[in-house]
Amino acid sequence: MKLVTFTMKGIPTARSRIGALLGHSQVVDFTAELPFQDMLAFLQSGETGLRMAEKIVEGGKYRIALSTCVLKAPISNPEKLICVGMNYVEHCTEQSVPIPKEPLIFSKFASTITNPNDPIRFDSTLTQKMDWEVEMCVVIGKEVPRNIDASDAMPYVVGYTVAHDVSARDWQLERNGGQWLLGKSMDTFSPLGPCITTVDEMGDKIKCAGVRCVVNGHIVQNSDLSELVFDPPKLISWISKFMTLKPGDLIFTGTPSGVGAFRNPPVWLKHGDVVTVEIDGLGSVTNTCVDVSAAKL
Repeated sequence: MKLVTFTMKGIPTARSRIGALLGHSQVVDFTAELPFQDMLAFLQSGETGLRMAEKIVEGGKYRIALSTCVLKAPISNPEKLICVGMNYVEHCTEQSVPIPKEPLIFSKFASTITNPNDPIRFDSTLTQKMDWEVEMCVVIGKEVPRNIDASDAMPYVVGYTVAHDVSARDWQLERNGGQWLLGKSMDTFSPLGPCITTVDEMGDKIKCAGVRCVVNGHIVQNSDLSELVFDPPKLISWISKFMTLKPGDLIFTGTPSGVGAFRNPPVWLKHGDVVTVEIDGLGSVTNTCVDVSAAKL
């Protein structure tokens, strides 16, 4: 399944609903029958919720046109948003840094999550070095035991989604004592979506799916998931040494080479730039950069 969160067009005050994409033209509305408030509650129900959802899809009811829906970030309120740095060999190479021997972990806040097609808002009086990073995001479906072996990790994953780890490089790399948090955690700096593609739907294709970032129509990042230094099972195993992963938790798995910071000369996102991040089989997210300072002029 391709799980989605959506609202109905023309009803701005309508509450979000959950469902599943059917092809490119229909959505099955689970909210009509399932008792879950949002995607997080649905994932917390575990196999029970998934089996109920599958029966609704098979039943052929509650189908509505995708054209009448507005897709939102599939999940907006995870307990944890965990990120992995330097997780593509080529990304390490472009920075002339060693390939990590263990995952480099940092975090962002859920307040960074924004919807597909919504603006990435930034303030050019605060940051002048905003960069792009396409990432595959792992979505945890069941509470993960501490110190789990990598070979046992995947049954705890419900699926994957596409993420854009927007990064203010001046705050990430030059200011705030070298801490990455502020440079990564400004509001709207994690566009997410368009859906959560379940593990069974994606299958082994996830291991080598193409990963791209397109800025203003030009491909700036182009790689595939076979280039990951640490794959999802290894990441989950490593993270579980330190904390309990829970349903809805997100793991951003890192970005390939081609970011703006390490180009010669560097290239930074600016007001009006349109960025699309896409992963084969998972979909794409497109957002326009809006400088709130420029917007006030």
